[in-house]
Amino acid sequence: MAHIHLEDGSFSLFFALIWWTAAIILVGIAIYLMRSEKKPDRRKITLAAFCTAAAFAIFQVSIPIFGGVHLNLTPLIGILAGPAAGALVVLIINILSAAIGHGGWGLIGANTLVNIVEVFVGYSCFCLLKSTIPDLFSRAGIATIAGLLCGNIVMILIIIISGVQGVNQSTVQILTGLSLIAAVNMGVAVIEGFVTGLIVAYIGKVRPDLLVGERP
Repeated sequence: MAHIHLEDGSFSLFFALIWWTAAIILVGIAIYLMRSEKKPDRRKITLAAFCTAAAFAIFQVSIPIFGGVHLNLTPLIGILAGPAAGALVVLIINILSAAIGHGGWGLIGANTLVNIVEVFVGYSCFCLLKSTIPDLFSRAGIATIAGLLCGNIVMILIIIISGVQGVNQSTVQILTGLSLIAAVNMGVAVIEGFVTGLIVAYIGKVRPDLLVGERP
């Protein structure tokens, strides 16, 4: 959903490095948390690999609305793989996407930050809402929409802070344009929330142990 579809050079080198550094720090923390586990969770590793392949494939399918939008499945990644493994998953997806021209190499850091927020918020909401919303479909749908909303907010903030080189628009004009894009994204987020809800509800019936909030 929230993804900065700009070419290399859109951000200055300074800001490209800032977002790369922030992303590397978060991914480094994720790796540390995974390595600190006394017993590696092979199930989580397998789920992370599956999520990487599935999300990368879905990520490349463009829906021809307002210039093209796409599903991310980032909240679903958080629900299945957890936030630590999810951070690695979205980094790999963004690297592979840049390799085929879906976003610039210099924007991998910024896009990874956006997606990590979606993963973390989706995961957190899914777990925190367990006591108040036991229904898996509703809980996963709400977690997805919340995660994607936060991702869109972070995307807007990154672009406003960085500025886009070669664009002669005021901050208000850029913010207006980004708000329209975010509104379209949130419309599609409702669809993604419905799809994620169906997937999570099905998994909850056949393999509830695969959901982070349901594992014993």
